[in-house]
Amino acid sequence: MTEELTQPFDAIPDACDVLVVGAGIMGLATAYNLARMGAGRIVIVDRSYLCSGASGRNGGGVRAQFSSETNIELMKRSLELCDDFATEMGINVWLRRDGYLFLARNAKRRAELEASVALQRSHGLPTRMIGPSEILSIVPEIDVSGIEAGSYNPDDAVVFPWPFVWGYARACQRLGVTVHPFVDAELEATGGAMSGALLRSQRVESLGQEKHIRAPLVILATGAWSPEVAAPLGLELPNHPHRHEICSTEPLKPFLGPLVADLESGLYFSQSMRGEIVGGVSNARVPPGVDQRSSLRFLGLYAKALTRTMPILGSVRVLRQWAGCYDLTPDGSPIIGRVDSLEGLILLCGFMGHGFMIAPIIGLLTARYLLKNEERELFHRWSLGRFERGELLPESMILG
Repeated sequence: MTEELTQPFDAIPDACDVLVVGAGIMGLATAYNLARMGAGRIVIVDRSYLCSGASGRNGGGVRAQFSSETNIELMKRSLELCDDFATEMGINVWLRRDGYLFLARNAKRRAELEASVALQRSHGLPTRMIGPSEILSIVPEIDVSGIEAGSYNPDDAVVFPWPFVWGYARACQRLGVTVHPFVDAELEATGGAMSGALLRSQRVESLGQEKHIRAPLVILATGAWSPEVAAPLGLELPNHPHRHEICSTEPLKPFLGPLVADLESGLYFSQSMRGEIVGGVSNARVPPGVDQRSSLRFLGLYAKALTRTMPILGSVRVLRQWAGCYDLTPDGSPIIGRVDSLEGLILLCGFMGHGFMIAPIIGLLTARYLLKNEERELFHRWSLGRFERGELLPESMILG
């Protein structure tokens, strides 16, 4: 897909109406919706290839099972957009709506699940609390010893992440948006307002070339790299990267319906449509900063948690392991919207481990916010200023 986007570095215009920094799913979904609503000339740049960051390194889960009202309502709408994505974009994303099954191993986790399920049901979700016997009726291979209860929403889903990114990128191109991978951006501001960026080519054939692009509106959608990209503006962001690893096994005959998640260990795993078991687990001991290397420690943690939950997978062979970065915030909720000290800068970052699944609706709402002045309450609630105001918005159902 990156080859389809290849253009000479000097083809980047000197000015645009909107500059999107970050060609992950968040930046692409936002650019797509802005273009559909007539935002003018839009340019997207990214320092690496498509799917090089979290958008191409996640497990593909898409769920509405959250513990906050805002996330529940947003994910209900995002799931609807995911349902229509293949038809709208003309690309197969392998959407499979077989649900999410959360497991609780102690009274504290059970109480948390019960509170979340009550909230989800009040918002129209079919989520329900289930006991060990019903867990076995859904996934007979689970070892329910030590499991107190679970929560199950049959409408949650799993997709293949890469086609989602490619679908948005192609749709952006059809609407006249130019997408430029392998272009680094140093953001620039003048007199408290964004003026554009200094762009530097990262391609071998044009390495060392640079140019300025003027843009009155800059959208920062670089995920775990956002604090680094924002720093030259004198802007200190409270989010930080945390390495999260995933692995994929040899393909097995289909047997597993829902994505299974254990809130105690942070384990999650699902079976892809090709038969692989794909999953991850929490690992507190990771190097600081952006780090996308793999580790042996992860495999040990994952194997222990996975075989505890589903012993029959103990002899399955791992074929591939990779890593990406969660984009963590102090309260587990994203940072979106305007920055008081910098006119024309829009933040879309801090999405923890669920930026991929919420991007379709956030991209749509951001376009409405910027072009139609809608959704102001959401963009105030999740703004950077909430940390100064002391208005934190905790979200507890974070995996990995």
